[in-house]
Amino acid sequence: MKRGRPNVRGIVTPLILDILSDNMARSINSLVGEVSKRLGKRISWNTVQKYLQSLVETGKVEGIATPHSKIEGKTGLTVYILKR
Repeated sequence: MKRGRPNVRGIVTPLILDILSDNMARSINSLVGEVSKRLGKRISWNTVQKYLQSLVETGKVEGIATPHSKIEGKTGLTVYILKR
């Protein structure tokens, strides 16, 4: 039997995957808002970004860099979807 409180990774990572399962590309800010709403407490942008990056490295999530809207040749916002 495990003791103590559950780690944040075990709570936030499945929530991120569940939110991205609706096949809609989302930015980190929209993920922060949705995770915070589902948990009922505020989750840091850095926390979501860290766990999202680990999901990208394991190959479960794919990041798509969009072009910058005003500066030619630069990347803008990165949105994330589940990898197929």
